[in-house]
Amino acid sequence: MGLGIGLVGLPNVGKSTTFNALTKAQNAESANYPFCTIEPNKAVVPVPDKRLDELAKIVNPEKIQYSTLDFVDIAGLVKGASKGEGLGNKFLGNIRETEVILHIVRCFEDDNIVHTEGSIDPIRDVEIIEYELLLADMDAVEKRISMLAKKARGNDKEAKEQLVIAEALLTHIEEGQPVSTFSEIDSDEFKALNKDLRLLTSKEVIYGANVDEDGLEEDNDFVLKLKEYAEARNYEVIKLCAKVEEDMVDFDDDERDEMLADLGITESGLEQIIHKGFDKLGLMSYFTAGVKEVRAWTIRKNTTAPKAAAVIHNDFEKGFIRAEVISYDDFIEFNGESGAKDAGKNRLEGKEYIVQDGDVMHFRFNV
Repeated sequence: MGLGIGLVGLPNVGKSTTFNALTKAQNAESANYPFCTIEPNKAVVPVPDKRLDELAKIVNPEKIQYSTLDFVDIAGLVKGASKGEGLGNKFLGNIRETEVILHIVRCFEDDNIVHTEGSIDPIRDVEIIEYELLLADMDAVEKRISMLAKKARGNDKEAKEQLVIAEALLTHIEEGQPVSTFSEIDSDEFKALNKDLRLLTSKEVIYGANVDEDGLEEDNDFVLKLKEYAEARNYEVIKLCAKVEEDMVDFDDDERDEMLADLGITESGLEQIIHKGFDKLGLMSYFTAGVKEVRAWTIRKNTTAPKAAAVIHNDFEKGFIRAEVISYDDFIEFNGESGAKDAGKNRLEGKEYIVQDGDVMHFRFNV
């Protein structure tokens, strides 16, 4: 489904460490100096889903296949990135490819880890990044206005309509407001304008508050300030300790659960990030459950049954007849497909059916 979530932030805030833990592969160099990440590291990350494990206990398949998310670790931005400082334009281009921004923010003090700004101040750090993204959007919109104006002078009706929106948007950005708060963001004209611009401040944002171990159980002052800032902008904050997450990479489930309990938390920050990112991307999963494989299939919310079937194979959509559907809860309660059918919980759904998160499905088709 294309690149999903881009990790951004100032240098030395813990992005690459977070990425290493996310991918469970120590392939993103992590070092105590700016720009240790130069090329964007890309990875496909499984989405933890305990429902698959419960299905597998009943079906006993040969393998389990989870939904996945695409992550890209983008090198640290600095002041002036929108003007090319520090390799900035290249990195801004990488961010355009993503649909959700995970902004890693340093919320801990450690004299052994240098900070490019010389002190720890999460709000200042966030504003540096967001200002650079805003300047980059301003530049992109100005260039588009110039192009649209030429077409509008030639009586291009569509260009005239987009020009009105683009000029209003430029004023909005010049006032220091992100594209996501633009009043016409849901209009067809804006969507046409943003289709290829992929404006940076139009994207969904999650703040990842990177703390030390002591900050996991109780919010420190840095996290409290970040949460207050985020709440005013309707963004979400997920707290994590990137170093702890990286340390847990090789733990088995019992060791990991024990460590989380010792830290006073029930779900790791990375799991929260993955689940929240999946939701922010407008994604959900339905399941197929057979002896060969129990599998989660990724679809967008509000997808019809034929479109959901196409994720498995295009022929399933072309020849779609019916979908056999059992809700996840019914499948578990009645101990599998046979039990659910005996209890009358198996449904036949047609082309208009909107697939629900967790549906266990079989497709009838004829090509």
